[in-house]
Amino acid sequence: MSAVSDRLPTFPWDKLEPYKKTAAAHPDGIVDLSVGTPVDPVPELIQKALIDAADSPGYPTVWGTPALRDAITGWVERRLGAREVTHRHVLPIVGSKELVAWLPTQLGLGPGDKVAYPRLAYPTYEVGARLARAEYEVYDDPTELDPRGLKLLWLNSPSNPTGKVLSKQELTWMVAWAREHGVLLFSDECYLELGWEADPVSVLHPDVNGGSYEGIVAVHSLSKRSNLAGYRAAFLAGDPAVLAPLLEIRKHGGMMTSAPTQAAVIAALGDDEHVRVQRERYASRRKALREALERHGFRIEHSEASLYLWATKGESCWTTVAHLADLGILVAPGDFYGEAGAQHVRVAFTATDERVAAAARRLA
Repeated sequence: MSAVSDRLPTFPWDKLEPYKKTAAAHPDGIVDLSVGTPVDPVPELIQKALIDAADSPGYPTVWGTPALRDAITGWVERRLGAREVTHRHVLPIVGSKELVAWLPTQLGLGPGDKVAYPRLAYPTYEVGARLARAEYEVYDDPTELDPRGLKLLWLNSPSNPTGKVLSKQELTWMVAWAREHGVLLFSDECYLELGWEADPVSVLHPDVNGGSYEGIVAVHSLSKRSNLAGYRAAFLAGDPAVLAPLLEIRKHGGMMTSAPTQAAVIAALGDDEHVRVQRERYASRRKALREALERHGFRIEHSEASLYLWATKGESCWTTVAHLADLGILVAPGDFYGEAGAQHVRVAFTATDERVAAAARRLA
């Protein structure tokens, strides 16, 4: 067996450690805007649901309880505009990152098969292809890809890292192209409820898919919209012909969402108020950071959705990272997400109000 280093790229965040030390030495402490991890409390109704289900001595099921599947199907129809969604159309997963990393393997892909993902993208799409020993390719427009050997096409809207949102028309073209060429399409929509200057649309919407879920699956997470990153709570929705074999594989692998987490997800998907409250927090932080960055000479590109500002000064991203680290602010270099990000940085607005205000003062 080949060494891990032969199969996987260097874990990107390790490269940030020297800059993190520099930022941490600031007299007023570090403002860490490098990772999009929630910092606000888990809503009380979700905590209560988790606690009430704490006495769960037996094994949970991979498919989840009927109540969990009801909650997911109800949310998909109410929030995404999907129609006629049954239990066969949904599958709980243990956080979305494990799904992204292991999907090509679980689909049975390997040498000679190809996975495609956006040129600027979450690094785990590449990792998933590498773990399966499949080939991988990046794209600007997926409809310009050579479909030969292409087995899995990733979309990501809203995008991590850029915050770019694909229009309904663009999604419609991409779904039609994938179907025409027999390519399985997975749409990573984990930031869909965090649109600011655009209203993100799911591939599950009938205006996009023509009322059919054939060949398409959407990935959704509760990490960002409900502050549940620590709960590892996410789900898939889409083509039953794709989800049924994934369910069987995941049963064999014991990939179960814990019973208390399932109860918490039911509570979270049944309540829209806590999502509204959290959106308001993020909107305020986003405004403060955007104005401060622009005053400091940055240009913000895309960023119409998600939890990030995609910022550039027209210089090497590492020069920007070093400059901001001297101010006690840590951001993610754009080349973590592909060579096309070499002159950008990703700035998360997931820090506390106090830390965001500190960053704005330092940038003034």
